[in-house]
Amino acid sequence: MTEASTTVRRGRPRNEQAREAILDVAMESLLAHGVAAMNMDAVAAAAGVSKATIYRWWPSKETLAMDALYRTWESAPIAPDTGSLRDDLRNLLWPWTELIARRPYGRVIAGLLGQVVTDPDFALTYRARFLDQRRDHGRMILQQAIARGEIPARTRIETVLDMLYGPVYHRLMHGHAPLDHIFIDGVVDIVLDGIHPRPDRQPRHETADSETP
Repeated sequence: MTEASTTVRRGRPRNEQAREAILDVAMESLLAHGVAAMNMDAVAAAAGVSKATIYRWWPSKETLAMDALYRTWESAPIAPDTGSLRDDLRNLLWPWTELIARRPYGRVIAGLLGQVVTDPDFALTYRARFLDQRRDHGRMILQQAIARGEIPARTRIETVLDMLYGPVYHRLMHGHAPLDHIFIDGVVDIVLDGIHPRPDRQPRHETADSETP
């Protein structure tokens, strides 16, 4: 644990200090080894707690991993309303992408997704933590753009959100190309080019509410 983190925690209740220490150690282990290879005995020893203490708060390594990752990713700032859809989407994706590109978070997400597909209860919590909040903000941005007349009212919002976030997760998981501002700008531009109606295309009779979130 760093001197800075120790200073920040001074004066906090003992249980909170222990919890923060566990999350710190777990995050470092996850980034180094991934979810499956994280050793709970090693985490307990490094955090200065018993393994029973960890399991009292987190019933599995996956739930510990989810909390550790959430605490790190929730630090991404909320994008302001600029009045421009293009700028709003860039501001939505840039800070988060900068955060996740700094360290090998792809191996952590891969481990969590393995649990998502086998454990329905875990999947619900995971989606609430890592999908719903971010998608809610993106949904609001698109709805505001519709209200301004910037994009058609029939825009399929849920599909647009998938198209925005899908490429980011693709690069995060595969690591085949950089996650940077140039990439985000390209994603936003391509998606918006698809949203804006072309003269030679007849609109389909669908609305933003026609999809199931």
